[in-house]
Amino acid sequence: GWMGENHFAVLPTALYRVVLLMAAVAYWILQQAIIARHGRESLLAKAVGGDFKGKISPVLYTIAIFTAFIAPWVAGAIYILVAAMWLVPDRRIERVLATRKGSVP
Repeated sequence: GWMGENHFAVLPTALYRVVLLMAAVAYWILQQAIIARHGRESLLAKAVGGDFKGKISPVLYTIAIFTAFIAPWVAGAIYILVAAMWLVPDRRIERVLATRKGSVP
């Protein structure tokens, strides 16, 4: 099956979402640590701006964890949604670097 041999069983599906949530939180902590080190005016801080994807991902993963106990297939759909969001290339950092070099794409 898509989720291994458990076929969207409640507990494995919820635990998988917890792992994804922890990865999203770790990403956010790393990003914040880098920005804190280099300042709010750094290239990274300017590039990420409001960071919609970084903020919405943990929220969606949290919703998916609780949804897994009610409708595991909905939790799977939320996971696919988040994965699809991150598959879309994020050009913010490239744009900031290009602007800094003087060539705006």
